[in-house]
Amino acid sequence: MSAEQSAEQQDADAEIEVFAICGTHELPPGEAKAFDLSRLTPEGDARPFRIVVVRTGAREVVGYVNACPHKGAWLNIGGGQFFNAERTHLRCGRHGALFDIESGACTKGECAGAHLEPVAVAIVGADVCLCGVPLVEAEVAGFPYDDFDETMEIMISPD
Repeated sequence: MSAEQSAEQQDADAEIEVFAICGTHELPPGEAKAFDLSRLTPEGDARPFRIVVVRTGAREVVGYVNACPHKGAWLNIGGGQFFNAERTHLRCGRHGALFDIESGACTKGECAGAHLEPVAVAIVGADVCLCGVPLVEAEVAGFPYDDFDETMEIMISPD
């Protein structure tokens, strides 16, 4: 086996990180949902990562970075809707550009010919998952008094 074949085999054997971002029950077929995530950069910094996931069928989803290629506005800016009135295309809420749901290609608008940036998503079991993007998992801070028992000491001092 050559060094090139060995490197290719290592890449093939590497596991893809998969993060569940919601349950399938939270994203019915024919609907779209925004997610505000935190992506880990190669330098180890956390950066905002806003995506939109569209459930196109019972077991099918597509995902894109939630940014119009024209000027970076969120697709759902303004009214919060992702679709045009006929629900046949994704729509930029700022400029009205239309995007093919399956490919992300702009079919009408100021960015015609451009594409939404795709994001790898899949349905795994009962979850909608983001694949291959390292996320920063939020740590939920505990209740500030978790270390105290029921008989907390109270001090009263005269004024």
